[in-house]
Amino acid sequence: MKTILLDKIGSVTLNCRVSREVRLSDEIPAVEGGVVAVRVLNAKGTYNQLELPSGRMSKIKPGDVAAVALGHRKALFGYSGFVPNEVKTGDHLNILNLGGVLGVCDAVNPDLGEPFVCEVLGQVLHFPYLAERIGVPAHINQGALPLASRLDLRGIPVVAIVGSSMSAGKTAAACALVQALTHKGLKVAAGKTTGVSLRRDILAMEDAGAAKTLIFTDFGIVTTTRDCAPNLARSLLSELADERPDVIVLELGDGLLGLYGVDAILDDLEVRQSFCSVVLAASDPVAAWGGVRLLQERHQLATTVVTGPATDNTAGIRLVEMQTGVAARNARTDAAALADVVLRASALGQEDAQARA
Repeated sequence: MKTILLDKIGSVTLNCRVSREVRLSDEIPAVEGGVVAVRVLNAKGTYNQLELPSGRMSKIKPGDVAAVALGHRKALFGYSGFVPNEVKTGDHLNILNLGGVLGVCDAVNPDLGEPFVCEVLGQVLHFPYLAERIGVPAHINQGALPLASRLDLRGIPVVAIVGSSMSAGKTAAACALVQALTHKGLKVAAGKTTGVSLRRDILAMEDAGAAKTLIFTDFGIVTTTRDCAPNLARSLLSELADERPDVIVLELGDGLLGLYGVDAILDDLEVRQSFCSVVLAASDPVAAWGGVRLLQERHQLATTVVTGPATDNTAGIRLVEMQTGVAARNARTDAAALADVVLRASALGQEDAQARA
């Protein structure tokens, strides 16, 4: 067991409350969520920051010693990578995302360049036994919220935001809705239930006025999959409902055809039936047309409104509405109109919302 001082701590480790001074072991379980210390070996000119537990972004430099967590990523517009079968001190692994997820990179996005290469220094130890120097491998499920056995929403309506792909405007739509609904006098909770650990999106929802926010990492999950996503969605929604908000805005990270479990959530009857409205963020009119059909034909969900880059101007809005038969509103330029469409489709109703204002 050795002691080192960390320069940076990745936000993916937030549940563990890692201190700057940590003790390391050379015995490293190769498990998703395991917290390890690494030394950064190379410099990068782009995608070169680490999100800290505070949410602040810190530039990574060669020689930095950081606490990160093992995990996988399958991003369309980012790095792809996996957890190796064995991890040893001295191994070279890659930082796969801004939150501090570590693995073997097996595919690079040309826009991001090669990933950071890191030397593994050891397994970060956690000391749970009072007055005993018995260290156990730190894992992000320490201090995590418990998974729920069933969905309990207490009648609170859920606005689901899905996307045609990554970077289709889901978070922008979520933030616009949170702010617009808050301005109408509603108490709004918000969450993100699929993707790879990064708190940036839910922090933006907090900035927009959400009374409480949660992400799947709060439940001890680094990266979501089809196997865990439905139960995570039930757990996250139930936890947000405990705050007694008037409405929950739920972002389903990644896209309808992604690998993080969005489809599994939409296929879960209990979760699907909790949605009072479905907002589709689409990158272009073809994505809007296909997304509306996919939601209806594969998941038996009607799209309430389309937003995203497909609605960035009047021509796009008219085209989307003409081709899909669904209302289209731009989240960035007309958030109030987007919220009005959602309210008319929800159990709250526009009159109730005005009465609360």
